[in-house]
Amino acid sequence: QVQLVESGGDLVQAGGSLRLSCAVSRRISVLDTVGWYRQAPGKERELVAAITTGDTPNYADSVKGRFTASMDNAEYTVYLQMNSLKPEDKAVYYCNLRRRGFLSGYWGQGTQVTVSS
Repeated sequence: QVQLVESGGDLVQAGGSLRLSCAVSRRISVLDTVGWYRQAPGKERELVAAITTGDTPNYADSVKGRFTASMDNAEYTVYLQMNSLKPEDKAVYYCNLRRRGFLSGYWGQGTQVTVSS
């Protein structure tokens, strides 16, 4: 069993920045992909960014150029740096760890990001 714990969510003004953290209970393998997802009220959960050891992260079009995913495997932690935040970025942000070849993975409990206009 793998545990993931997100933190760093907060209330910020539009144009501000936040850094989310996803602490993983074990070393992140080269076979693992860690994804950052978000879910706004009344909307489906969507993938925001995905990162695998040694590869360039992938981003949703809506956050390209504003969000940056990174990994510190010495700390078993994945980060999501969010700049130039917009009100539409408001959501609960989750991280997910999925082993290559598997359809499902492990989820954290989520962290709330609120952006005021």
